[in-house]
Amino acid sequence: MKYLPCLVMAFCFFAFFSCDKKSKTEKTIESIPLTIKVDRFDKAFFKTPPSDLPKLKVKYPFFFPPGNDDAVWTDKMQNPQWRELYTEVEKKYSDFETETSKIEILFKHIKYYFPETKTPEVFTVISEMDYQNKIIYANNMLIISLELYLGKDHRFYEFPDYIKQNFESSQLLPDIVNSFTSQKIMPPTNTTLLSQMIYAGKQLYLKDLLLPEYTDADKMGYKPEQLLWCEENESYMWRYFIERKLLYDTDQKLIPRFINPAPFSKFYLEIDNDSPGRVGSWIGWQIVRSFMENNDASLQQLLKMEAKELFEKSKYKPKK
Repeated sequence: MKYLPCLVMAFCFFAFFSCDKKSKTEKTIESIPLTIKVDRFDKAFFKTPPSDLPKLKVKYPFFFPPGNDDAVWTDKMQNPQWRELYTEVEKKYSDFETETSKIEILFKHIKYYFPETKTPEVFTVISEMDYQNKIIYANNMLIISLELYLGKDHRFYEFPDYIKQNFESSQLLPDIVNSFTSQKIMPPTNTTLLSQMIYAGKQLYLKDLLLPEYTDADKMGYKPEQLLWCEENESYMWRYFIERKLLYDTDQKLIPRFINPAPFSKFYLEIDNDSPGRVGSWIGWQIVRSFMENNDASLQQLLKMEAKELFEKSKYKPKK
């Protein structure tokens, strides 16, 4: 018992040191000189009278690709359905300052881990409800389709629940990270399920770094109960993949079963209806986390490493 006070003091010192270390990192990130300005193209477009379209095209040439007659744009400006959608976006995002601040914090994190990254020009738009391209990050431009962040229960959404559950403002930053990381992670060099799992796992690990305040459920785009299902069934899922020798299987049907967004994962067992989609991505995330915990590797080494080598060095063991 005489060692108990020493152990308590040691634990407190370790806890304090860990918290202090984290706070130093965050303080460094907060001090990075970076300002995000958001250009509300959606407002500019729908507030511009059709007669002033030429002025708008001069200011935003990249939003007006050649080959389209001006009538395409003037009709859209005046179309009652488009204007109703604009009204709904305005109700939720007339003031974008809160979101702008969050985006700025995110890009400070990005600048910390990827110093070469240039601060992008940020534009908000109202587009065609293309849920596979909610965020476009390319050529130092970040384009946000606000019509896809009105809330999962909005009357305009005629999508399956597993898709529209992520039409919340809370998913804006995770979606930005998804688009950003696609440029930073070496794509899979083969078609095995493991390669796809590790690729998705690297994307999610970057969310650990870039969105430290977010929950694992939000990083995955899961409901809390879906995350809990994965945590409770991790060992079972892993045994399923191993026993059926799926890790190095190149059958492309495995991708929609376990990697792509879906209402549920397809084990072809009774558990299917209880499972969330993308469980292979979630396990890939746990493998990447295990690798980083058990190896002295830099972030850049992680992002470039082949899936097979990473897995073999990860010492991953599912929690029972």
